[in-house]
Amino acid sequence: MAGRLDGQTVVVTSADRYMGPAIADLFAAEGAQVTRDTGKRYAQDEVEALLDPVPDILVANLAEPPLAAPVDEIADGDWQNLFEALVHPLMRLVRAAAGPMKTRGHGKIVAVTSAAPLRGIPHASAYCAARGAQNAFLRATGLELAKYGVQVNAIAQNYVRNDTYYPDDMLEQERFRAHLAAVVPGKRVAESQETAHLALYLASKECTHMVGQIVPLAGGWTTTTG
Repeated sequence: MAGRLDGQTVVVTSADRYMGPAIADLFAAEGAQVTRDTGKRYAQDEVEALLDPVPDILVANLAEPPLAAPVDEIADGDWQNLFEALVHPLMRLVRAAAGPMKTRGHGKIVAVTSAAPLRGIPHASAYCAARGAQNAFLRATGLELAKYGVQVNAIAQNYVRNDTYYPDDMLEQERFRAHLAAVVPGKRVAESQETAHLALYLASKECTHMVGQIVPLAGGWTTTTG
């Protein structure tokens, strides 16, 4: 079914990294007028300029490499960096979009977050905390905005090919392949188009009954205990 986003305006943040390229390309192919922004931190003035006017669909795609450190060695600066890159920009983006979307009685916000806090990753507690804050914020925001006709949902992914967390050179490493076989029931890394197609569904008119959902996309990793 082509043209599922015909006539819709879309803003994709960090469109040159993480899941931005795949989502922007698919949305454009489906008829949307896509603004591909290549910002990273999204200070308040950047958000105001980007979301003027507020689009029909906002794709909040934010990424920052995880901090690998034992909990007793987390530096304040590293902790703050993760929240400045992931949590604060998300709040500003959603805050700016929410008012106009409420006023017109419709709108879609789709965020790409992470499955990391759904299960937890040792030595990545700061990253899990920042991604967990994103997920909690979106869950509450989705419930708050649902009565205004505004849908907010998130794709909490892991083990999906992308330039920030799972680049091609990593996927070719024998050590990573062994890790994948041991911890991911699906025993594979998904292609970025899988996230893009899920984002398309969440942003489309076919999706009407999902609000405040944090949808895992991780090959079964979030439901295993080993």
